[in-house]
Amino acid sequence: MAKSQTKRILRIVFLLASISSLWFVPWVLVKAWILPLPDTVQEQVDEAIGLGLDGMIVYVDQAGKPPEFYAVGWQDRENKIPAYPEALFKIASISKLYVAVAVAKMVNDKQLSLDKTLADYLPELAGRIENADKITLRMMVQHRSGIPNYTDTPGYWEDPPRANRENLELVLDKPADFEPDKKYSYSNTNYLLIGEILDKTLGYSHHQYIKSEILNPLRLKNTYSLLSEVDIDDIMSGYDVGYDSDLKYNDFISPAGSMIATAEEVGIFLRALNNGSLLTDNEQAIYSSIYEYEHTGLLPGYSSIARYHKDIDAVVVQFVNTSGGYSWNLSEIVYNCIIKILRRKRTHNIVAVIKT
Repeated sequence: MAKSQTKRILRIVFLLASISSLWFVPWVLVKAWILPLPDTVQEQVDEAIGLGLDGMIVYVDQAGKPPEFYAVGWQDRENKIPAYPEALFKIASISKLYVAVAVAKMVNDKQLSLDKTLADYLPELAGRIENADKITLRMMVQHRSGIPNYTDTPGYWEDPPRANRENLELVLDKPADFEPDKKYSYSNTNYLLIGEILDKTLGYSHHQYIKSEILNPLRLKNTYSLLSEVDIDDIMSGYDVGYDSDLKYNDFISPAGSMIATAEEVGIFLRALNNGSLLTDNEQAIYSSIYEYEHTGLLPGYSSIARYHKDIDAVVVQFVNTSGGYSWNLSEIVYNCIIKILRRKRTHNIVAVIKT
């Protein structure tokens, strides 16, 4: 067979394979991918609601510009209350950034050691958590402990336990997922245990420590550790695809993701974490060695993304009060489109300045 003919056959096979694969791609995601990039962030968030998301809040903080706020869709779908930028939101695993900052500060103050083990801090768990005498605090912060993730328990979200101890019971006496520090595997159990270690070391709730050492210095008045601290009507309603009830009443108290905040205050915190104003030089060095500078969050009814983009010196926080189905994929696509719009606008501004 001639080489040119072989190439044509291969192109046809590749084309047919590509076309057939589209049958397995949700069309709502294809639509989100192929829609032309809007000119403005407002157009993009408006478009997102048309893709099936219930409500969205976006906060944009670009250096040298006033913060921008966007809100579309429903704050409360049943009562027809429109979304508004100041609403409180369950930020889920973004909470881990605040806990990691608390760890860095306490390590700097010699209250904690990253190299002490789980068995050192919580000796009652020796023999109940495999490798407790080898798993260090550093490994737990970095999700390198091998401790199973309690939220991976089959059927967990159908009727999740409320108490931290009940959540911990789901993984006690279970085999480790891997040997300590051999690889990375995200586990909410790590941060549940870190919360216990912080409380025991401090002699009081780590929530109070976070408030006094992190929130108050940043003048954050609309960031809370627990659902019980806020007026439930101030929280954006949460919805899951295929489930009609409002999920804002679900109380998730684990340090792995219990916090509630406005998009603006998450943005202020993230800016301070990234520009070095939140921590001393020594604290910043410790933090940089143990955890990341951005995070996403996911709870039933709530998904969130909080990132700093160095190339455009911008913090962008996005809240979506829909979970399940393809909502997370849509959220990521929309978020990435927002960043593209901001980058394009910045490039245009730079070109305009050069021309003048």
